[in-house]
Amino acid sequence: MTDTPLTARGRQRLEAIVRASREVFAEKGYEHATTAEIAQRLGISEATVFTYFRGKRELCLRVVADWYDEIIGRIEAGMPLAAPARTQLDFFVRTHLQLFLLHGTGLCALVLSEGRSKGPGLGQDLAPLQRRYTAPLMALLARGQQAGAIRTDVPLRLLRHLVLGPMEHILWEAVSQARPLTPADIDAAADALVTLLWGALAAPEGELAALRQLRDQVGAALRGV
Repeated sequence: MTDTPLTARGRQRLEAIVRASREVFAEKGYEHATTAEIAQRLGISEATVFTYFRGKRELCLRVVADWYDEIIGRIEAGMPLAAPARTQLDFFVRTHLQLFLLHGTGLCALVLSEGRSKGPGLGQDLAPLQRRYTAPLMALLARGQQAGAIRTDVPLRLLRHLVLGPMEHILWEAVSQARPLTPADIDAAADALVTLLWGALAAPEGELAALRQLRDQVGAALRGV
């Protein structure tokens, strides 16, 4: 992207380009999207798009980065930090599936396909963005370990794969279906997945640790009355 400071009008034009690009990439995918179509939707020249971005790759990465920032912001803002680890996991899984499948199915398909691509697509350029958006999950798992609710005999990175792997399969299946999922479908998938994941993540006596945490929280609340 250009390093030249933008005027207020320039910032508005850049934001409009990113919005239109998000629509085009979500509809067409990376390979079939063109900067010419993005420009056409805005009624500007393709040269104007190149004033702000060096090309389609940089523009698509900006779209994905902004989308990931939205997901991270929603998860971090709503995460019930004082709740037991299982409740936090439920929030992460449910919110993640909702944001991907209710509000971002097209971008979800793009990220899944390009993330696995070995060709000239986005490929490795997405890896740093994907690590960034999984950071809230890593923090959740670490908190659970510190509270004694999540097992500590497995490295955090493997626990992260344990959570994200089944989620990715659900996302792949969903975006390949002609029928869009309803909120009820997503809730049912989240319920089943959290039950499955917690059975693998929970530390021995993890439920006891959760009860102790709840006891401490209630005690602290009563002392504050």
